[in-house]
Amino acid sequence: MKISIYLLILTVLFSSCKTSLKTFPKKNFSYLTESLNIDQQLKENKLAGFSIVVFENYQVVYSNQFGVKSTNSNEKIDQNTAFSTASISKPITSILCHILEEKGLLNLDDPIDGYLKRWHLPKSSFTENNSPTWRQFLNHTAGTSQSGFADYYEGDTIPTIKQSLLGQIPRYDKEIEFLFTPGTNWQYSGGGYVIIQMALEDTFNTSIATLANEYIFTPLGLKNTTMIQPNEKGFLSDVALVHDENEKVIKTGLPITPQIGASGLWSTPNDLAQLTIEIQNALRNKNNKVISHQVAKKITEVTALKNAVGGWGYGPQRSFGYNNFDWIRCGGSNTGVGSEIFATMTDGNGFVYMANGEKPNRFPVFQQTQTNLLTLLNWNKTTPSQKTQEIPLLLQDKLVGTYDDFLYGQGMNTKIIKKNTKLYVESPLLQLYKGKNENELIYLKNGLFKIVDYPNLLKFNFKDGKLNSVVLFRDNLKVEMLINRK
Repeated sequence: MKISIYLLILTVLFSSCKTSLKTFPKKNFSYLTESLNIDQQLKENKLAGFSIVVFENYQVVYSNQFGVKSTNSNEKIDQNTAFSTASISKPITSILCHILEEKGLLNLDDPIDGYLKRWHLPKSSFTENNSPTWRQFLNHTAGTSQSGFADYYEGDTIPTIKQSLLGQIPRYDKEIEFLFTPGTNWQYSGGGYVIIQMALEDTFNTSIATLANEYIFTPLGLKNTTMIQPNEKGFLSDVALVHDENEKVIKTGLPITPQIGASGLWSTPNDLAQLTIEIQNALRNKNNKVISHQVAKKITEVTALKNAVGGWGYGPQRSFGYNNFDWIRCGGSNTGVGSEIFATMTDGNGFVYMANGEKPNRFPVFQQTQTNLLTLLNWNKTTPSQKTQEIPLLLQDKLVGTYDDFLYGQGMNTKIIKKNTKLYVESPLLQLYKGKNENELIYLKNGLFKIVDYPNLLKFNFKDGKLNSVVLFRDNLKVEMLINRK
């Protein structure tokens, strides 16, 4: 299969090079349809539908849709068909907060409790002398519990967000609580974003959906994007329904999400690509219309490393490295639907895809599509070569072994193995991002280590001749992770 794909790439690239000299000034990306083979993947994985957009050099270069909105109607997905995007809502909420701060309407360094009216943060020994700020909730360092939430459908009793925070909902049986002192660790918390939603709505006396539409969606012309829910007036008409593992529509197919700031956004790959390109343009401070250079820098800044899946900003994930690019990643996963955004911090490249099926159905399609895209598109960034040195044999022997997860802090094994005279690092998350689990460990002249396609630099510390801890470095951050050999 791989050989045929590579032959196809060479054939297409060669033929397109010959014709481009005559008639086509731009690259032709139509070959992606056959190369990605989405229709066959949908059939093999019983996935109802899939929608994808690719952008390069700050422009959408490929958009395509496959499958159906609902297996009940077999109506085809089109480029205007919106999906429930789940946790991609969080970066949108963060962008909204930063825009409001830039306009002088918020101070994200303030303790958030002073903005709450309907409910207040629970008392905790962790917060007695350290009241968490907006920013700490935005990058998941506030220390709150409640990871994700169950969906509701028409006919269900829809809880208020106060009831959600009180734990009066499925999955939780007690009020949201603090698990550590704010700012000292990282813990993904959908509940933290519900607190942000409540603070916004209490402060501005309007819904988060109205605020997002006023400050983001309407100014950017995103006509197929909303935080309005299916049970509310103004909800979108062209939407993909959610499906179970057997490709059956779940209840009404339209999940209602009261925790809007955490997971209530509906959108299309085309709209999210335009939003992502806006962020990329803002980062280079050129052609941006709504998001300023300063806001783009703030939301994409790496602000958390400890246990933070390799790196996290104020909303998006920053743990993906590939071909010398730093990447922005935003993923969303709700029952019967999921979405992904991958975008480079420079050069304006990336892709967005969405699917209306359960995890076992969509994950194989997502993984294969991601791996194929990164191979086919061949985005490479030239960077100054770093001075390296050979790893001494004694040091190699000390490093080889199986350890706690020191790369992402997610409780999985990380291995350092030796092949011939080189060391390689193996991790399930590295394999998830790259498609293969073999990343060379490179020893730099300055005494730090780099793992190919991993964004953080590392320093290994030893105690009694054994590897004891790893220090991760990223931008101006550093954090020491104690590790154990398995």
